[in-house]
Amino acid sequence: KNRTNNHQRAVERVAALHGRVRRQRLDHAHKTAHALVTEHDFIAHEDLKIRNMSKTVTPKPDPDKPCAFLPNGAAAKTGLNRSIADAGWGVFLTILHAKAESAGRDVIAVDPRNTSRTCPECGHVSAENRPTQEKFHCISCDHTAHADVVGATNVLRAGLVRRDANPA
Repeated sequence: KNRTNNHQRAVERVAALHGRVRRQRLDHAHKTAHALVTEHDFIAHEDLKIRNMSKTVTPKPDPDKPCAFLPNGAAAKTGLNRSIADAGWGVFLTILHAKAESAGRDVIAVDPRNTSRTCPECGHVSAENRPTQEKFHCISCDHTAHADVVGATNVLRAGLVRRDANPA
């Protein structure tokens, strides 16, 4: 019986810790969304398919070895899935849209394709424009910048175009 009580107490302690982390994440999401809505009249974000990004990859059987599978990067994918879930992108975007709507602000989701591969100076699109995860270097006009800044600039521009094309 003592073992059962200890187990129950441990389960309750873990549940309490998970609840605390959940509340902290929600608090951060609400505060960040409030700050964005307060500081900006218009917000554009990538329309990421979060559910598709965190799908598990089914391994393919190895034709040479029976009862074996080809490598599919599942370990790396597991870490990415955990990071996506921990960040709570979907929850944050839901909160952001709700706060923006109640404040009369515009939030537009933009197609994420090539946003970090398109040069904001000349418009050239190429995978070679992005030599590393952080660096952007246009092979056409020689423009260099941080890849995240380039992506954010392109998302904002695309969002403004969409907003102006669909006036409320």
